[in-house]
Amino acid sequence: MLGTLNLGKVLFLDIETVPQIYNHNDLDEATQYHWAKKNAYLLRDGGDPADIYDRAGILAEFGKIICISVGIVTNKNNDHAVRTKSFYNDEESTLLIQFAALLSQHYSSPDSLLCAHNGKEFDIPYICRRMLINGISIPGVLNIAGKKPWEVKHLDTMELWKFGDYKNYTSLELLTHVFNIPTPKDDIDGSQVAMIYYEAKDLGRIVKYCEKDVVATVQLMLRYLGKPLIEDQNIVHA
Repeated sequence: MLGTLNLGKVLFLDIETVPQIYNHNDLDEATQYHWAKKNAYLLRDGGDPADIYDRAGILAEFGKIICISVGIVTNKNNDHAVRTKSFYNDEESTLLIQFAALLSQHYSSPDSLLCAHNGKEFDIPYICRRMLINGISIPGVLNIAGKKPWEVKHLDTMELWKFGDYKNYTSLELLTHVFNIPTPKDDIDGSQVAMIYYEAKDLGRIVKYCEKDVVATVQLMLRYLGKPLIEDQNIVHA
C-alpha cells in the first residue's frame, strides 16, 4: 500500500483524553463499582482501585476526549508541507460533532484514509465509542463494522513498524528518536495531560502538544516512505 500511497488523501490524527471525573473519590458509588470490576485483573492481589485511577482517561467508558488534532499533507514549491487543525472543547459532544462533520464532508470518498500512531487500537476505537455514548452517528470512514480487513481505510504507523510482530509495541516517542525526528514530547507527555487540564486548566497547551504528535506521525510516515522530513517553515498550525 505504501508504494502507491497518495499522502494528500490521508488525514493524520491524534487525540487527547482525560478522566470524566478527575478524582476517584468523587465518582458515584455505581461508577466506583464498575471501575473496580473493569480493572479486576489489575487488582487481583488486593490493590486499591483508587491507586490505578490515573489510567481512567485511556478507557472510553470512564474517560472523555478533550482534543482531536488532524493534519493534511500538501505540496509547497515541490516540497511537502503539513497543515494542522484542532477540535477542542470542554464539552466533548461539541468537538465530536465538529470532527464528524469534517469527515463526512471531506473524507467520505473511497480513496480517503485515516492515519494515527496506534490508531487502530486506541484513537479510532475511542472516538467511535465516545460518539456512540454521545448519540453521534459514526462517519463511514471510521465505522469498520462488517468490513473486510482490506476495506478498512485506516493506516497505523505503529502497526506498519511491527512488520507482523503483533506482540511488539513501540511508542511514537521512541520512533521519533530512532528516526531523528523532532520529539513531540519537548513540553509535556501523556501522563501529564489530566493534571494540566483539571489543575492548570490549560487546554491550549494540550492542543499544542496534540498537534505536535500529529506532525510527528506525518514525519514518521515520510521516513517510512524514504522521503525527506518537512521543514519547520512548511509546518502550519491553523
